[in-house]
Amino acid sequence: MQVMIDLCVVPLGVGVSVSNYIAECEKILHQAGLETQLHAYGTNVAGEWDDVFDAVRRCHVRVHELGAPRITSTIKVGTRTDRSQTMAEKIDSVQQKLQ
Repeated sequence: MQVMIDLCVVPLGVGVSVSNYIAECEKILHQAGLETQLHAYGTNVAGEWDDVFDAVRRCHVRVHELGAPRITSTIKVGTRTDRSQTMAEKIDSVQQKLQ
């Protein structure tokens, strides 16, 4: 099943800047061959359910390996069965309505 998620990974106990940890997660998502779109407070990720959630697990493992004693993640999950839709199509649909 195809899934689209909004993922926000927040390492705790590592100081104020977390960009190095987020960059590692981005690498994992890209290596998994998933469609991603980084934004200011997270990343949209699309792909097969098992591939997406396996990559999320690997992000947690990697961030812990880098020294974060705790991680809190927020995930919003969306699926649909009536048709396939890309992230770009979802954004384009709204932008067309704004014109």
